[in-house]
Amino acid sequence: MGPGPVNADPRVLRAMSAQLVGQYDPSMTAYMNETMALYRGVFKTTNEQTLLIDGTSRAGIEAALVSLISPGDRVLVPIFGRFGHLLREIAERAGAEVHVREIEWGTVFTPAQIEQAIRETKPALLAIVHGDTSTTVAQPLDELGDICARHGVLFYTDVTASLAGNTFQADAWGLDAVTAGLQKCLGGPSGSAPATFSPRAVEVINARKSIEAGIREAGDAVNAHPIRSNYFDLSMIFDYWGPKRLNHHTEATTMLYGARECARLLVDEGMDTAVERHRLHGAAMLAGVQGLGLRVFGDLGHRMNNVVAVYIPDGVTGDAVRGELLNDFGIEIGTSFGPLHGLVWRIGTMGYNARKDTVLTTLAALEQVLRRAGASVTGGGGVGAAYEVYQDAAGA
Repeated sequence: MGPGPVNADPRVLRAMSAQLVGQYDPSMTAYMNETMALYRGVFKTTNEQTLLIDGTSRAGIEAALVSLISPGDRVLVPIFGRFGHLLREIAERAGAEVHVREIEWGTVFTPAQIEQAIRETKPALLAIVHGDTSTTVAQPLDELGDICARHGVLFYTDVTASLAGNTFQADAWGLDAVTAGLQKCLGGPSGSAPATFSPRAVEVINARKSIEAGIREAGDAVNAHPIRSNYFDLSMIFDYWGPKRLNHHTEATTMLYGARECARLLVDEGMDTAVERHRLHGAAMLAGVQGLGLRVFGDLGHRMNNVVAVYIPDGVTGDAVRGELLNDFGIEIGTSFGPLHGLVWRIGTMGYNARKDTVLTTLAALEQVLRRAGASVTGGGGVGAAYEVYQDAAGA
């Protein structure tokens, strides 16, 4: 019950137990095509280039940034938590001239602040995190696409922590590049990074196409300044996933099975229904920790549905409480990073664990462990407050 990874859905694990097939077996290429179509539904996009990057969510981030950024490009990175710093790190390693704007952890940027920064820095690319689990807040994106379009800026976001648990619409919000991971609200294991790219982003990426020797055919592109990673070269990966079936790498077959099942389950549930499920159980967890008398960190008006940060009570050793929860109840909650390290716990309700029983069990266990640690908590307050949220939802 931490900020991720969380327990994978058993149906995803079953899908991953299927036997391997050759990468050009007709069933394999059919799985690839089906996976692309399913993730268009998850991202809410019509982008042809909607696919998987083999690797954890960071692999998706790196593939997007190293393929979109030419050395010397200006990139704007607004930072409101740990993972904004990661975008900056990767963009700098890709040779970008990175411009940063930072605000206090637990808050988000206004559209006006983003537009002012764009006017000042004139970037080729805006790179921003959607939901940052380090702070548990989500940056509103719905107005940023129009701002980027007005200024001729490509728009990238990382939705690893937010996708399927919070409202997200790639096309309606004007995104050019989006990357995610399976291990949070998608209900799978880490190791595959779903991603989608707009035609404008594809044009930028393909302008740098350079097919490697050994698989190059007559007439294939050779660029004097190619994308600086071979493995994460999206111009070749697009051809691997497309009709050309360029033999760029061997798809991680078992991860493909898992990623496909994650998307299938979500599309079958309905993306809006999945978001509402996360909202309901996240609201119950929020009410529950407040019912215990714990203080909540961050701007609750922009809180992610799927994770809440609570201040560790005075006199309580945070790691000791986490250890007792894990050892005695089999429940894991998270610590935090940077300025919040040792100050807050992060409790998730995401993916397969966004359920009533997990919320109530976690709150009941947390109450008992806090009592043993000497903290002053409201007896029955956590479970009672969560029950009220569920009862209100049932009567709505």
